[in-house]
Amino acid sequence: MSRLFEIRPGDDGLPSPQRRLAVLALILGTLMAVVDTTMINLALPSIADDLAISSARAVWVTNLFQIVCAAFLLVFAAVSELISRRRLYVAGLTLFVLASLGAALSRELNVLLAFRALQGLGAAATLSIGPSLYRSIFPSRLLGSALGLSALVVAAGYAAGPTIGGLVLSVASWPWLFVLHLPLGIFALVLAWRALPREPGRKGGFDGWGALLSVATLGSLFIGMDGIGHGAPLWQTLAWLSTSLLAGICFVGRQRRATHPLLPLSLFAERRFSLAVSASGLAFIGQGLTFVALSFLYQQEMGFTPLQTAWLFTPWPLAIMLVGPLAGRLADRVNPSLLSCAGLVLLFFGLASLALLDAEARVIDGLWRTGLCGFGFGLFQPPNNREMMASVPWQFSSSASGVMSTTRTVGQSLGVALVGAFLAANAPVQATLWAGCAACLLALVASLGRVTLAGEAQARQRQQASRSAVPRCD
Repeated sequence: MSRLFEIRPGDDGLPSPQRRLAVLALILGTLMAVVDTTMINLALPSIADDLAISSARAVWVTNLFQIVCAAFLLVFAAVSELISRRRLYVAGLTLFVLASLGAALSRELNVLLAFRALQGLGAAATLSIGPSLYRSIFPSRLLGSALGLSALVVAAGYAAGPTIGGLVLSVASWPWLFVLHLPLGIFALVLAWRALPREPGRKGGFDGWGALLSVATLGSLFIGMDGIGHGAPLWQTLAWLSTSLLAGICFVGRQRRATHPLLPLSLFAERRFSLAVSASGLAFIGQGLTFVALSFLYQQEMGFTPLQTAWLFTPWPLAIMLVGPLAGRLADRVNPSLLSCAGLVLLFFGLASLALLDAEARVIDGLWRTGLCGFGFGLFQPPNNREMMASVPWQFSSSASGVMSTTRTVGQSLGVALVGAFLAANAPVQATLWAGCAACLLALVASLGRVTLAGEAQARQRQQASRSAVPRCD
């Protein structure tokens, strides 16, 4: 970890003391947003009982947060270029903390949903620019290590969320889950205001029509996919997906004409970036569907209890926490695409071994298979994220960051929707896992397509770094 804060001649990024404070601000902001989702999921039955509502309505306490957050990721990435990433991050944290207080004080569902939507807006503001801030905080030579740290934080949040939620609910009521965000949020706000890099905003207009079309595209897409996962009427799901498709076509047309496009389409002209985005989306489809499919496999097919099922999930995020930082560090030294390919191969074999589990399997049989999946995903993600961020010019960092966050969210949600579609068709759970294997293979094809390009780019970066290092004379 100390390597992340050492200073070398020719380094860009922040000075070491400021770097530590800035990273801590990012870690706290990310943890609050990630932990919130998994933590609140556990509280839905309590919220339903306390507010005297049905379980189906209580689910929207989670759904609305996720839909709003996903719909505004690209918008806030573009906004950050106008007002600066530091101001947007601080504003997003402030909104998230204030909305958490409002949610804690809510005693009606509609009021709670309004504050959950505001929380989703705040989370979108911070998550949309997180990867680009890592690129500004750390020297270019440490970008992979920095993104490995980011993967560690996200995995820790997913692993800790259910435990934190369970501990709080064992001694207090559900509003205290929201109260937890207040002290951490205030501390993160102070750090962010003091330490995040200061930069001028871009002069020029904002693509308002593009923003509206982006929200319509992503919002309709997530509502439609949620409908697939929850058995909504077919006509309703098709209407939302058709709206998303139409809005998406209009959005692309708008981006080609706009003076200051919300999402510069020239990003995707860079093959390394496009292939890394494709690999990321496909891999997250595999992860998203596996997390849901395993719940059914372990409990309905294999007869494990909910507690045993929770333990069987644990090796996945734990493996990412162990492997992610190491993979990020290696990506600064060796071809990151090769590392990503190796991770996808392990993920494929892990998913295939899970699909082959039979009803007589023991707990240990599920544990090592889930751990293999987490090991593979942890080896894949930080190097792949490094490719996404390092393959685009500095001025497009915020846009690339927004694409990265949106791709992750879309992939996971599509994976969940696929499970719903398979179950609605009365297909066995194992068939869903084989679909995850297929997504993994497609991701591997995309990752293999950029191995040579990534190696050449890394060689050029090393040459530039050696030229910029000026020998010191005493």
